[in-house]
Amino acid sequence: QVQLVESGGGLVQAGGSLRLSCAASGRTFKNYAVGWFRRAPGAEREFVAGITWTGGSTYYADSVKGRFTISRDNGKNTVYLQMNGLKFEDTAVYYCAADLSGVGSRYRKYDYWGQGTQVTVSS
Repeated sequence: QVQLVESGGGLVQAGGSLRLSCAASGRTFKNYAVGWFRRAPGAEREFVAGITWTGGSTYYADSVKGRFTISRDNGKNTVYLQMNGLKFEDTAVYYCAADLSGVGSRYRKYDYWGQGTQVTVSS
């Protein structure tokens, strides 16, 4: 069993930065791939970024490539999403999710989810 708690969201001006954290409980968290997803009002949940359990491979949606960076510290059971150059269209609730079978962009493949953290970018 893995429990995930996101933090670090908030209100930021366009062009600014935020760092989201996804803190996990459970000693086996280091075996899980982690994905960040987001859902804007009235929109479907979409994949943002993912990282393998070793941290050796990372994946990004085209919309955030070059602006967002995902990383993990398995010693701290935490995955991070550094978001730079934020745009109004990045406004959404951001969720982290964990899955044993690896990174994927389909949200249904992930077994565990956090409660989400709101990111609001003012234009």
